[in-house]
Amino acid sequence: MKGLIIAAGKGERLSSVCPVKPLLPVCGQALIDWTVKALLKAGIKEIIVVIGYEGDRIEEHLKKQNYLEGAVLHFVRNEEWEKENGLSVYKAKELVDDRFILLMSDHIFDPEILIKIKNEQIEDDELILAVDYRIDNHPYVDLDDVTRVQVEDGHIISIGKGIIQYNAFDTGIFYCTPALFTALEESQRLSKNFTLSGGVRIMAIKGKARVMDIEDKFWIDIDDLKAYNKVEEFLKNNGRHLKD
Repeated sequence: MKGLIIAAGKGERLSSVCPVKPLLPVCGQALIDWTVKALLKAGIKEIIVVIGYEGDRIEEHLKKQNYLEGAVLHFVRNEEWEKENGLSVYKAKELVDDRFILLMSDHIFDPEILIKIKNEQIEDDELILAVDYRIDNHPYVDLDDVTRVQVEDGHIISIGKGIIQYNAFDTGIFYCTPALFTALEESQRLSKNFTLSGGVRIMAIKGKARVMDIEDKFWIDIDDLKAYNKVEEFLKNNGRHLKD
């Protein structure tokens, strides 16, 4: 199984702290290193990284990391990185011909979520999204930015940042099949929608987008200084086990 990490965007809201968001130092290591190490802890050693803005610096950083000895890294360039993240996922199509884990380079989470989701049963035309049902007063979720999900009977009914009816949050952790690329192509061609949610929405319409509950596991999307300060505090005080 391969891991696919999206690291192409600019991350303007954190540019005052670090001009290249995936290289943002979090408790002594770059943000993208947390994502890569989570994949390794889950036993996934072939990793594809989609890069765009300042991609050379991200590639150079990862190639220098001793902890990646024994792993296989591939880099995919997205020259249209200004567009939404669904295009970055689609750019990796030629390197993925089987089931894979899809992650965001700006999320930190408990690797136990990955271990659990990769052991889920999945059909060849499905995807599974790890969701968080703790939608009331979540200490690590920015309601103005989080992708919301409406789930019924274990399936995604609707997904998006602006939906009003929802009962879960999208954690940015996916177990996918190549069917996602077909859905992304359809979303981009027919609707000019380049978001990842656009592709997921098409699979949901077909009843092919399922969910897995992360229960009480930790995750956070680091998009601004507020989230950055929260994750630093958590990792120093309560999340030391995530650093092992």
